[in-house]
Amino acid sequence: MEELVQKYNVAAPRYTSYPTVPFWDERTFSTEAWKDQVYRTFQQSKDKGLSLYIHLPFCESLCTYCGCNTRITKNHQVELPYITALLKEWEMYRAVFKGEKLLVSEIHLGGGTPTFFQPENLKFLIEGILKDVDVTADRSFSFEAHPANTKTEHLQILFDLGFRRLSLGIQDFDPLVQFMINRQQTFEEVEEVMLNARKIGFDSINFDLIYGLPKQTEASVQDAIEKCMLLKPDRISFYSYAHVPWLKPGQRHYTEADLPKGTAKLALYNLGKKLILAQGYADIGMDHFSKKDDELYLAFQEERLHRNFMGYADRFNPLLIGLGVSSISDAWAGFAQNVKTVEEYHKLIASGVLPVVKGHILNVEDLVIRRYILDMMCKGKVQLDPTSDLTEQIKEELSILVQDGLVSIAGELIQCTAVGRSFLRNICMAFDQRFLKLRTKKQLFSEAI
Repeated sequence: MEELVQKYNVAAPRYTSYPTVPFWDERTFSTEAWKDQVYRTFQQSKDKGLSLYIHLPFCESLCTYCGCNTRITKNHQVELPYITALLKEWEMYRAVFKGEKLLVSEIHLGGGTPTFFQPENLKFLIEGILKDVDVTADRSFSFEAHPANTKTEHLQILFDLGFRRLSLGIQDFDPLVQFMINRQQTFEEVEEVMLNARKIGFDSINFDLIYGLPKQTEASVQDAIEKCMLLKPDRISFYSYAHVPWLKPGQRHYTEADLPKGTAKLALYNLGKKLILAQGYADIGMDHFSKKDDELYLAFQEERLHRNFMGYADRFNPLLIGLGVSSISDAWAGFAQNVKTVEEYHKLIASGVLPVVKGHILNVEDLVIRRYILDMMCKGKVQLDPTSDLTEQIKEELSILVQDGLVSIAGELIQCTAVGRSFLRNICMAFDQRFLKLRTKKQLFSEAI
């Protein structure tokens, strides 16, 4: 295994999209082309309902490990102006739908720290989004929360609005690790939020943990997971820390010497995975585990699992609209990303301009590869099209992975092996035609392990 780690620990995408953002061909993109794609996808899938991702970027302090788009402030006067802008952007999208009745299946509040916002302001936001909108019977409304600032009022108001899932960012309980990443919350704070959420009626609670953090050890990982197991979350996301200081200067708070690397980092993952599986959780995909009565596991078993910019989801809705600073929208055959600064976002919204700054319209080959990568990420297997010109090329690219025992090939069926599950990002790179054609030497992504 050590030899495989050394060989495959290269910069690799996480494949929450294909093509990945650095390879978007913006020559084929325009705001009008994007609107047309959104409307086409809406017409093709409106009976399924659409998904909404709402980015709430504000945090009171900077977590140095974080790779998200954030704005650090203690000024809560920013809340209502930002929510007003979000609702105006939503009205712009509603105009794209030409006044047709909307059906919403998913809402996810991400950040930043959604619980930075006062509970009554979150109520104002969600009520504005859902005004004159129908929701599916199996709706999935979720939000991310910081255990140290999530009040019972947050939980109750969002529950009353239809939210049944929340994700608590924990990362690690070790005081030294928390100091290094500037992320402080105690086990008792997590336990209090968890118990309150259960009492109110939340039925799916996820814990976010990260391995590979500065000063993290096998002892701290074991301690964090054993404490989490006491609270019995429904899902656990056990992410690899992405060290990208050229993109996130806050990560320069520590140095490479502080980080577990290579086999040491993989050992943290293997330990964590072993402890999680021992408690009856199932490994449903890269970084994600769930109880066997959770909807995410059922979706995995029934091969309807989906992967998008938020990670794994228990359903596939072809149209996902992202609202807010830096949000990415997905219309299956096209992507668009909003501007990345709060100031520019407010300026464009005030001018009545949809705040997209870049995107990509997928061509025929992109759509084929996107499906292959999604199948590998969500099912661990891919059925290649025998009539496609790409098939032999992909098999050739995978041949070295076959020799190393990461995948098997039987005819046009490609399957990930048990060993290969630790190298999913590397396997998907063999399908990634845009990455392979450019073979860029510039580091665009974090290391695969």
